[in-house]
Amino acid sequence: MAEIAALPWNGFKVASTFSGAGGSCLGYRMAGFKVVWANEFVPMAQESYKANAAPDCVLDGRDIKHIQPHDILAATGLKVGELDLFDGSPPCQAFSTAGKREKGWGKEKKYEHGATQKNETLFDEYIRLLRGLQPKVFVAENVSGLVKGTAKGMFLQILAAMKASGYRVTCRVLDAQWLGVPQQRQRTIFVGVREDLNREPAHPLPLPYRYSVRDALPWIVKSTFDPHGQFAKATYSTTPHGAITTVNRSHITVEAETDISRYAIGAEWDKLKQGEQSAKYFSLQRASEASPSPAILASHGNTSTAGVTHPTEKRKFTIAELRRICAFPDDFILCGSYAQQWERLGNSVPPVMMQAIATTVRDQILMKIQ
Repeated sequence: MAEIAALPWNGFKVASTFSGAGGSCLGYRMAGFKVVWANEFVPMAQESYKANAAPDCVLDGRDIKHIQPHDILAATGLKVGELDLFDGSPPCQAFSTAGKREKGWGKEKKYEHGATQKNETLFDEYIRLLRGLQPKVFVAENVSGLVKGTAKGMFLQILAAMKASGYRVTCRVLDAQWLGVPQQRQRTIFVGVREDLNREPAHPLPLPYRYSVRDALPWIVKSTFDPHGQFAKATYSTTPHGAITTVNRSHITVEAETDISRYAIGAEWDKLKQGEQSAKYFSLQRASEASPSPAILASHGNTSTAGVTHPTEKRKFTIAELRRICAFPDDFILCGSYAQQWERLGNSVPPVMMQAIATTVRDQILMKIQ
């Protein structure tokens, strides 16, 4: 994080909505952008965001429905049209292929702090602010399910509304595993450029290589739990915030919540080979050391819930391991319980993925319209 904070500013400013713990914002910072304003209304996500944010970033904790364009302009000292990039990742449960999809439309999702929102309507709020701010460029992100099945009709409505706001817009489904992230994670990425700037949108090209779970976690060994939640055989040590400091040390603390051995999914795990998915518990997958991890989903952080598991040990990944699989720095601070930290990571755009998107926008669009 200190290395990121020391990067020189590239001269461009970002305002971010639905910012979560700060994954997207961190990606922009890694590309040299300055995040001047961010919005997140879930308290525990706010705590994680504030723990890692630059000191001059304004964090607005209100529900986005209560935010007006002039609020953002006043907080940043900018005028309409001066913001370089407007970012947004509206919550995606309404479109995710892992969720209820259209069966959940029109129903309010209740968040951990008691507030409710109809997630399929939140793109409308993002576009409302987009029209009021008129930034030079916007980047909006969602799940790949937005362009599949019944949701495709809503995707076309969103795309039309973006274009009607005065922007040239293109949309691509990008996979994080081809953008430097050791995780198979498809995301729908909209890039829009204001019409008067006479530039075309651009997306990053895939890399010619991928990183595996073993690349990210080179210390993987076969180990066992002791009654205190520690491994009898150790491989690395961490700081109080979970930053990996050295490898091949004498012990490592592993969250007790990672142990699935006493649950039905633990018995099922024994039947799986690395890289296999359970036919009985559809979401249960045993990661392969040799490949990028399957997608880390926000809802799979509870111990008994089927989800992605460690390739060689009957457990889920530790938070320290998840940071690497989700392409966060080792010392990125996450707040809350194990399940809440997992949720923060599962909801985030991997920073390295967003860095690739931001770098492309910087070099192919913003640098050419100054």
